[in-house]
Amino acid sequence: MSETAKPALKTSAFKVPGEGSSATISLVTVLAIVTLWFIVTNMGWIKPLFLPSPQATYQQFYEYLTGAANDKPLWEHFTMSLFRVFAAFLLACVLAIPIGIAMGMSRVWRGIFDPPIELYRPLPPLSYLPLIIIWFGIDELPKVLLIFLSCFAPLAMAARSGMRSASQEQMNAAYSMGASYSQVILHVVLPAALPEILVGMRVSIGFGWSTLVAAEMVAANVGLGQMVLNASNFLRTDIVVMGIIVIGVVAYMFDLLMRWFEHKLVPWKGRM
Repeated sequence: MSETAKPALKTSAFKVPGEGSSATISLVTVLAIVTLWFIVTNMGWIKPLFLPSPQATYQQFYEYLTGAANDKPLWEHFTMSLFRVFAAFLLACVLAIPIGIAMGMSRVWRGIFDPPIELYRPLPPLSYLPLIIIWFGIDELPKVLLIFLSCFAPLAMAARSGMRSASQEQMNAAYSMGASYSQVILHVVLPAALPEILVGMRVSIGFGWSTLVAAEMVAANVGLGQMVLNASNFLRTDIVVMGIIVIGVVAYMFDLLMRWFEHKLVPWKGRM
């Protein structure tokens, strides 16, 4: 077959669906899940003890939101949980990112920090929760520390991995233009590592939020995790489901916020 006889490839056939269509599909999926939930609960196929109806769940959300529930209002639980998670997350950012950068730049720092991080990273938070309680008591410190440890490892690993993102050609080009070692790190290596660091921040805040229930097992009297645990003790499945939905929605909002920061800070990501 000659070159002129070859069929031309149409680029439109390889188009990736846009964000709009993806959002529409997601919305339809959520509506389908809620509809199925409404049908199986209102038809009596599942007992309310195991799965409450959407109406009962919304009723509990309304009562907690307005302060009519026999518990602290929702905003009080939410504020305290938010404080614990963000205090731990910010502390992890301050410590883990520089340590990860140091690990990516120096074999000495990598040799120092790599063993302890790799040792505790695969452990579930509940496994070292008793030790934290023995060491630090039952005040706010162990709760924040438990969330901090769940955030620390993915942040440090992301920063370490990101330090390898800058190519040798980029660094050589900077050196050839008279840049010093510190200028190459500041203006070449760190901008190249920033996308990986932001991804690590997204992952770590998700880990921190998912550790919330475990952290609030430590003698907490307020917090979303404590609200869910306390309701489960009295078999109040409607409150448990309501709390789970609130925790999930807040986690999704965190992820959207981190995606927005990523879009603003590294707009070139994915366009190279």
